[in-house]
Amino acid sequence: MEEQRFLDIVNHNQQVIYKVCYMYATDNDHFKDLYQEILISLWQGLERFRGDAQLSTWIYRICINTCVTYFRRNHRHDETLTLDAVKEIPDVASNRSEELKEMYRLISRLRKLDKAIILMWLDEKSYDEIAEVTGLTRNNVASRLHRIKAKLVEYSQE
Repeated sequence: MEEQRFLDIVNHNQQVIYKVCYMYATDNDHFKDLYQEILISLWQGLERFRGDAQLSTWIYRICINTCVTYFRRNHRHDETLTLDAVKEIPDVASNRSEELKEMYRLISRLRKLDKAIILMWLDEKSYDEIAEVTGLTRNNVASRLHRIKAKLVEYSQE
């Protein structure tokens, strides 16, 4: 019963998991490692999920925390995944317009916390939800988003 609940949750939230892995991975193998680490974290944490936050907010928190922990443990800091390296990743790079690919390329240049913030904002998470996942205040989220958007515009003009 618990296994089926877990599988349903993973299937329903697979795109979020892929997106976070994609933005933090440095190559295809690294993507797969992050994905597996996230699945382990979700499985281990599922029984402790109390429902205080929305399930999708909890999943974002698990995904981001797992990726950050993985980076600290494995010292992979300033590398980014090229779009060509993700051909084997299901539904991540396929069927995307060139503009969307460019947006993700620009986002991949951001610092890790800024990536997390903009990804959640693009997924239409509220400032309060983003604050809950990141541990920032709502006002800090708003000001960071403003700076992140400006930085992305700056990157696009280089």
